[in-house]
Amino acid sequence: MMRIKCLLLLLLVTYAALTAQPVITNSQMIGVGPTRVLDTYLSAEHFSGIGFSYLSHTERQKRLSTIIEHEANFSTVKDRSRNKHELEGAYNFYWGKLYGWQLMDNRLRLQAGAMLNASLGFIYNTSNSNNPAQVRAHLNLMPTGVASYRFQLFKKTVIARYELSLPLLGVQFSPNYGQSYYEIFSRGNYDHNIVPTTFVNAPEWRQMLTFDAQLSKRFTLRIGYLGNMQQSRVNGLRQHIYTHRFLIGFTRCFTITPHAL
Repeated sequence: MMRIKCLLLLLLVTYAALTAQPVITNSQMIGVGPTRVLDTYLSAEHFSGIGFSYLSHTERQKRLSTIIEHEANFSTVKDRSRNKHELEGAYNFYWGKLYGWQLMDNRLRLQAGAMLNASLGFIYNTSNSNNPAQVRAHLNLMPTGVASYRFQLFKKTVIARYELSLPLLGVQFSPNYGQSYYEIFSRGNYDHNIVPTTFVNAPEWRQMLTFDAQLSKRFTLRIGYLGNMQQSRVNGLRQHIYTHRFLIGFTRCFTITPHAL
């Protein structure tokens, strides 16, 4: 009889785990802040200016969570003399799996895992007549860690969340030193244009700090900071893209039924 009860209990726990409804959080944010650009294929000058971003962050919260982020950036920058002008833009897609631990009576949540980042963008120098544009494209595997802490402030629930991603390895598109895009795409002259990258020749530091303030059952305000320091030194060319964004947006939380998974 005891064995039957234990078996029924095991089946009940297994069924509950399989049919548990994961919590989905989705945040839509816009950001503004400074941008610094260096691309020696276009110019040896450093450019700086203002940039704008849109960020969509979705997380399916389980013991093994799934994170999906869509990030779009656009910046307009000038050199130190304010005579030359560049436009910079990029779209980044992040997909990751993170394992989580609940601590401190579920107030603290730690997560660790990895994210896959696919990026496509451009830099356009309005002053160059020869080779005025540079394509940005890379695919990275990025170890990622997240810490979230829930607390009360002025009788409202606030969640502080910090996310850090660093590159491990990937591939990047780049023309070689002195090579034109006409040679690559019109004449088909390949010259080491798909380059393996690591944290050594293409370091990156992406971090995001956000605060969610629950103002009502359906309304949660999110404010925060997103910083991304990207560098690369491949094919005799250097590229730096430093962006800092102050974010504001909204977060909503919901569950999905088992048949929708």
